Amino acid sequence: MSFVRTLDPETFTPEPGMKRQVLAHTDQLMLVRHYFDKDWVGARHSHPHHQLVYVVSGSIRVDVDGKIFDAHAGDSFVVDGNVEHQASALEASEVLDVFTPVREDYRDLVK
Repeated sequence: MSFVRTLDPETFTPEPGMKRQVLAHTDQLMLVRHYFDKDWVGARHSHPHHQLVYVVSGSIRVDVDGKIFDAHAGDSFVVDGNVEHQASALEASEVLDVFTPVREDYRDLVK
């Protein structure tokens, strides 16, 4: 079992304008919180993990395999594994991501 208290997770800054917290996870599933500064633009990328995204607050612009849409607080969507995608923040935003299987590259960051 993995249990992470809200005040416990370490915060990482993998790139300017983004903060990341790796939350509860198992070998097959991982919850990650991201905070984006207004006007942050993420790198276009893909990974083998399926990604479920929930926008807690703010709004982001998303490009998934050439399909561009805006997601606002309360919206959710799925990015399938190995699909190229990119996000940017239209305003300061908080986003929860669920990955399956676990992101080993993120898990290696936590103690």
